[in-house]
Amino acid sequence: MQSNSKSLSLAPALNLFPNLKPPHKTLLFHQICVLLITFLAYASFHASRKPPSIVKSVLGPTAPTNLTQLQVLNSTVDLGWPPFNGTQGTHRLGEVDLAFLTAYSIGMYLAGHVGDRIDLRLFLVFGMMGSGVFTILFGLGYWLDVHVLGFFVGVQIFCGVFQSIGWPCVVAVVGNWVGESKRGLIMGVWNSHTSVGNIIGSVIASGVLEFGWGWSFVVPGFVIILVGVLVFLFLVVNPKDIGFAHPGMDVEMTVEIDGAEDPPKVDSEEAKLIDPDNLVTDSSSAIGFLEAWKIPGVAPFAFCLFFSKFVAYTFLYWLPFYIRHTAVAGVNLSHKTAGLLSTVFDIGGVLGGITAGFISDMIEARAVTSIMFLFLSIPALLLYRFFGSISMFTNIALMFLSGFLVNGPYSLITTAVAADLGTQGFSGGSSRALATVTAIIDGTGSVGAALGPLLAGYVSTRGWNSVFFMLVLSIFFAGLFLIRVARTEIQEKLSGK
Repeated sequence: MQSNSKSLSLAPALNLFPNLKPPHKTLLFHQICVLLITFLAYASFHASRKPPSIVKSVLGPTAPTNLTQLQVLNSTVDLGWPPFNGTQGTHRLGEVDLAFLTAYSIGMYLAGHVGDRIDLRLFLVFGMMGSGVFTILFGLGYWLDVHVLGFFVGVQIFCGVFQSIGWPCVVAVVGNWVGESKRGLIMGVWNSHTSVGNIIGSVIASGVLEFGWGWSFVVPGFVIILVGVLVFLFLVVNPKDIGFAHPGMDVEMTVEIDGAEDPPKVDSEEAKLIDPDNLVTDSSSAIGFLEAWKIPGVAPFAFCLFFSKFVAYTFLYWLPFYIRHTAVAGVNLSHKTAGLLSTVFDIGGVLGGITAGFISDMIEARAVTSIMFLFLSIPALLLYRFFGSISMFTNIALMFLSGFLVNGPYSLITTAVAADLGTQGFSGGSSRALATVTAIIDGTGSVGAALGPLLAGYVSTRGWNSVFFMLVLSIFFAGLFLIRVARTEIQEKLSGK
């Protein structure tokens, strides 16, 4: 009976091809495979999440680029896609974003709670399949000629729920396979899947936009479904499932010597093979939701992420629209060009996340690193707003710098910080708290992510200066929440701990 449960926990490909199992393959081989598979999984989540921002300028009110279009706007001809055209178009687009992100944030708390209690691989695949189906369904509104706001809101609510399953699952899986040593750098590189997914989603959605905005949803929807099949076949959730010790942790084995029990420690650096049946775990039961909130550092980082994601997701959902409606060197860019140009922000985010992870590993201070990036991003955003329209070069350079500084702490908190807090402190070093802690931190951040794009839709009617002032204020509050944690880190360094 026990062997059957073991086989069920393995990825189907490992049952079909036994030669993939150790000792034929090393721990490092499986770690790389897990990092690549989870990277592709969450990149596909973000690729399917990107289309709404790309098609926003097509669905909503269109910026006039010449006199002819200006005359069309003043005539009885309606540009855009009802119900998102007209004077209330930006508000309704913001409401659709709110529907998705509210469902996403609520679903995140539930997904983390469930993820610590069931098979993470199957749960992740379930989320990917659901996300793909509802992303495709949104795009079908183009061919079905749907103009009912409730349809788009309803689809985005379901899509948000399925999308919320992804993050707690992938972080919990990676946390199982990656030890604390160099976790910031490794997860910083790995977390570039967010920006890579945004870039892929932008390129795909912009590339097929000319054939009809529905294709911008259908193609990414099929992509995440195909990657979901890959995850189902090959992802191994825990090293113990294939006989490896947990990396970076001292695993105790109960051995009886002369009638007495002596628990020798296995050297995790040598990655020795062990028998999972002999493992003794102190905390096999999943941690409670309220108990996870009490872990030192969880609340400050969660509320910091609230304001960080407020800014990051405002850019995610509105940057192509902003570029489309803001002349660069006196010229309004096309829908496709604006969508492709917005990827510069994500490219900066890739390097920002890696750099933040590397610095935090080097100085061993996650909060200090986050505050440094946050406060530097304030002047970067102001420079982008006031000088980004001078020329294409300044626009690209300042957009890159803004993405680098804004996404740095966002990436660090959602990966290395969440993994650190989920495997120590109140959880007693158990990975059974990983999905719950990750869900609390990212779920709280997702509430901010829901409010940011919504408020941007309303505030933008008063001018983009007001939007950027809102973003700068949000970053300031994000930094404030980490001041006490950063002070503790500095005191520990000064005391030599």
